[in-house]
Amino acid sequence: MISATQMRPGMVIKFNNELHTVFSVAHRTPGNLRGFVQAKLRNLRSGTMFEHRFSSEDRVEKAILDEQEMEYLYDDGEYYYFMNTVDFEQMHLTKDLLGDAVQYLIPQLKVSVEFYQGKPISVELPATVDMTVVETEPGLKGSTVSNVTKPAKLETGLIVYVPPFIGEGEKIRVNTAEGTYVERA
Repeated sequence: MISATQMRPGMVIKFNNELHTVFSVAHRTPGNLRGFVQAKLRNLRSGTMFEHRFSSEDRVEKAILDEQEMEYLYDDGEYYYFMNTVDFEQMHLTKDLLGDAVQYLIPQLKVSVEFYQGKPISVELPATVDMTVVETEPGLKGSTVSNVTKPAKLETGLIVYVPPFIGEGEKIRVNTAEGTYVERA
C-alpha cells in the first residue's frame, strides 16, 4: 500500500478490486481546505478512462507486475501467438487484450508482456517498428518538399502518411506511440 500522493503516471494500481493504469496525477492544495490528489485512471479490463479524487491520506494498492520479453510469432485470425525468449514457452493472446498493438505486430518483433498474478494484462511495444510498404501511390521524381505526404498501406494493414519519395516494397520506421512515419529503415 502506498499513499495517494506517491502515485505516478504509468503506475498500475488496484482500485475497486480492478487494475487501473494511472494516466495523470495532480496534487492540489486549495486555500484553507485539505489537500487532495486528482488522478486520471484507465481500467485495464474495459479500457474506460475516468477521474477520481483521492484524499491525501488515502492509501492505494500498487499492483506488482511481472514483465517478460516475448517474441511475436504469428496469428490465426482469432489469437496472436507469442514465445517467451528465455524458456521458449508459447502462449496466445486475444485481440481484445492487445488493442491497437495488433497493427504493429510483425514476425520476430520483441515485445514486453506484463503479467499480474500469472495472467497477461498488457503488451508494451518498442518505440519504433520497421515495416514494409505494400501499397502506395507512385512517387514523383525530384519531389523533396517536406510538408507533402501521401498515404501508404503497410504489411499489417496500417495506413501511415509518408513523404512522396517512399515507394512500394521499401522498409520504413514507424513510431508505435503515434502511428507516424519516422524515416527509411
